[in-house]
Amino acid sequence: MDTIWPEKLPQTKGPKYVLVAETIRNAIENKVLGVGAKLPPVRELAYRLQITPGTVARAYSILTNEGLLQAEVGRGTFVAPPKLPVLDDVWSRQLHLRDDKYGADVSLFSPRLADVGQVALIRECLMKVAQAEPEMFLNYPTRDAYQPARQAVVEWLSDVPLGPLTSEDIVLTHGGQNGICVVFQTVLKGPRPVILVEDLSYAGFRRAAELMRAEVVGIRMDKWGICPEALDQTLRQTQAQAVCVSPEVQNPTGSHAPLERRKEVVEVARRHDLQIIEDDCYRMGDARAPSYRALAPERGWHVSSISKTLTPALRVGFAIAPLERSADLRRSAEYGYFGLAQPLAELTRLLLSDPRSREIATKVRERMGEYVRIAVNALGGFDLVWDPQVPFVWLKLPSGWRSAAFSRAAEREGIQVRSADEFALRDGRAPNAVRIAMNGHVSLERFEEAMLRLRSLLDNPPEQISV
Repeated sequence: MDTIWPEKLPQTKGPKYVLVAETIRNAIENKVLGVGAKLPPVRELAYRLQITPGTVARAYSILTNEGLLQAEVGRGTFVAPPKLPVLDDVWSRQLHLRDDKYGADVSLFSPRLADVGQVALIRECLMKVAQAEPEMFLNYPTRDAYQPARQAVVEWLSDVPLGPLTSEDIVLTHGGQNGICVVFQTVLKGPRPVILVEDLSYAGFRRAAELMRAEVVGIRMDKWGICPEALDQTLRQTQAQAVCVSPEVQNPTGSHAPLERRKEVVEVARRHDLQIIEDDCYRMGDARAPSYRALAPERGWHVSSISKTLTPALRVGFAIAPLERSADLRRSAEYGYFGLAQPLAELTRLLLSDPRSREIATKVRERMGEYVRIAVNALGGFDLVWDPQVPFVWLKLPSGWRSAAFSRAAEREGIQVRSADEFALRDGRAPNAVRIAMNGHVSLERFEEAMLRLRSLLDNPPEQISV
């Protein structure tokens, strides 16, 4: 390596990491670096070139993704052998995605599940669907045609404390967001209904409310989520019809509401005849307390999906009404979109009925937990809320950083995170915090490099705070 580097990088325009990557790339192409040649450790090369370790790490990552370099845990980074030509690279390539929409080398914007076998299983199920009777591909879907898929969902949710549940209670939706919209269509009445959300909450609640022409009001929250006293006070001042909560995995803070807190919320809801809509889409592990549907069977609505357990690509979700309201929920779905396409419903049945799916869901959770542990090891010295069974962490920024400024600085480092501002109401106040999602589409090594770049930013806040 000494033969290809000057004492300092040339003073040319453009990012330094691009210059480092280009220098190594040229050396490989010109045979100055042969197959198997070992590159210096990141910190050693950074010291030699008088640049930051993050700059070198980013250059190494780019070349690794191009297949020019390969990283071996515990040994270092080496020049990779030439790639052999393949007939169908789509089926053989390792899954490393670049989020070009946001210009981020490592997108930590939303959780991305690692493939631990679900892709092969989905392909297998798709081939079975393709061999189905012609009627499945020619007829309008009917309620009876969905019954096997709904029963598969009941069995899939058998370990979730939802209260009495039959296949007639299940409404299949196009993912969790569609489930929230269908519930809103069923629950809300009048020209200008009011929906309550936690001060920091899933933005999809607000977007669905906008479609319903509903007003959204924020409720004060604490470490356990929505505050019952604040909920009660707001209900005395408004005619709110529903409150949206995520008691198992609060999005974005990652906290959960214990049983006692849920009982307090139910008590307030009954006092004011308020409907409770529970979004359970982010839970990857076992439920830690009964759902609101189990605690308040007359007013608890439940929305879930397979997006955080198997895959978000199929857009398969489930909406469940309180007792005695299932017919109302089915009517909203049938009037709105008739139901899922029959081939998709059959794919859902095959996928959820296969015993391998539960094993895969467990492996997905364990694999994503590895990413969480890497994030904690790198960022645990800061105010971090995390759980090995939650596919994101909540980072409260140290003094010297604002959430918007930190997000922009992270993006300049090739990393995209979500600022707390994106979870607050338009007129609400957001803390100086960011949500960092786990990205199972990149290697653990590449993810660790991203975490170390974030830690470097946290250790070195700007002298002047951008607002």
